[in-house]
Amino acid sequence: MRNAIAILAILAVNFALSTTGLAAQLSPAEQKILAAENAIQKNPKKAEAYSDLAMALARRARETSDANYYAKADEALSKAFDLSPGNFAAQKVHVWILLGKHEFAQARQEAEEINHRMPDDVQVYGFLTDANIELGHYAEAEKAAQWMLDIRPGNLAGLTRGAYLRELMGDLDGALVLMAEAYQETPLAETEDLAWIATQMAHLQLASGHAEIAERLLKAALSLYPDYHYALETLAQVRTAQQKHQEAVELLHRRNQHAPQPESAYALAEALERAGQNEDARITYGQFVESARRQMATADNANRELVFYYADHGKDPAEALRIAQMEYQRRQDVFTLDAYAWALYANGRYAEAQKHMDRALAYGTRNPKFFYHAGAIASKLNEGEKAAQFLKQSLELSSWTDYRADARGILATVAPSEGAAVTR
Repeated sequence: MRNAIAILAILAVNFALSTTGLAAQLSPAEQKILAAENAIQKNPKKAEAYSDLAMALARRARETSDANYYAKADEALSKAFDLSPGNFAAQKVHVWILLGKHEFAQARQEAEEINHRMPDDVQVYGFLTDANIELGHYAEAEKAAQWMLDIRPGNLAGLTRGAYLRELMGDLDGALVLMAEAYQETPLAETEDLAWIATQMAHLQLASGHAEIAERLLKAALSLYPDYHYALETLAQVRTAQQKHQEAVELLHRRNQHAPQPESAYALAEALERAGQNEDARITYGQFVESARRQMATADNANRELVFYYADHGKDPAEALRIAQMEYQRRQDVFTLDAYAWALYANGRYAEAQKHMDRALAYGTRNPKFFYHAGAIASKLNEGEKAAQFLKQSLELSSWTDYRADARGILATVAPSEGAAVTR
C-alpha cells in the first residue's frame, strides 16, 4: 500500500511539473510578495496588503531556510497593526511568524486568544496543533488537529498535521496515506508545498526501509523546486543509508550554499566523518559549535544538536547536560526528552535518564535512535531483557545508523545469543 501510494505521488509530481512549467518561474512565495507589494503601491493605507506581504515573507523563509525573512515579515506586520489594531488576519500571521521563529509558548498563547475570538477558524487550530506538538502537549495537539478535520474534512493543513501526529505515534503507514491525500489536495501552482509533501513522503519511506522509493520522491521534489533545502537534506540521508557517504557530503555542501543553519552544519560534519574526511569534519564541527552557541539563548536554536555533540563528539558531558536542561525548560517534546535523557546518561545519571527516556517513548514514536538510547540506559541499570528488546528494535528499524555498531556491542553484552544473531 505504501509503495503504490508513493509511486502514484511520484507520477503526480512529474505530471504537475510537465503541465505547469512553474519550476523556472518565481517561487510561490516570491509571486505572493510581488502581488502584495503591488497592492501596497496602489493603496498604502490598506492593512490587509501589509498582512499579505508579511505572510508571503514568512513563507519565503520556509522556502529558503533564511530566517532574515521573518524580520522583514515583522516589519510589514507592524504596519498592518498600525493601520488596523487588532486585525484578525494580521494576528494569525503573527502566530505563523512566531511558530517559524520557534517561539512556541507565545505562539500557543496567542493562538488560544484568537481561537476564543473566532472558534471556527481552521487555520488557528493548525497553529494550536503545531505549537502543542513542539511543546510536547500531544493530547492538546490531537484535539486541535481533530477539530480541523471535523470543521473541514479533508483540508490540506489538517491532513499534513494529522500525518505528522501519526508518525509521532509510530504509525508510518497511516502518516503516508494522509500525506498522499494532502498531495492530491495541493494546487499545482504551489510547487514548494508539493515539494515539501513529496519530501515528507520520502522521509516516511526511508524510515520504513524503502530508500529507493524515497530517492525517487526526492528527485521529483527537486525537479519541482530546485535546490530545495529540505529535499537535499533528506536525499543526503538516503545516500547515507546507501553507504554513499561522499555523495551525502556533496548534497549537504549544496544545501549549505545559500542559507546554512547550525543544524545543517552538524549534519555535514557527521557526513564528512563518515566519508573519512576527518580534518574537514573537525573544522566543520568547530564551525557548528561556534554558530550554535551564538543561538543558545534564542528560541530558534540548535541546542539538541549541541547536546549530542558534547555527549558523543566533544566529550563534555557536563556541558551537554547544562544545555539539555536549558532546552528542557522551554519544551518537552519527544526529541527534547530523548536529548535530555542522553545527556543524563552521559553523566552517569542512569535512573533519571530512564525516567525521561520512558517519557520520550510513551507516545509511541518508533525512532531507532530513541530505542538505542533506551537500550543503552537500561543496560547500565542491569535490566538486560529490557535493554535487549530496545536494542533489537533499533537494529531492526535501521541498517545504516552511526550507532549501529555500539547497539550490537551492547546487545552482545546483555544478550550474547541475540547479539550474535543480529547480522543485518
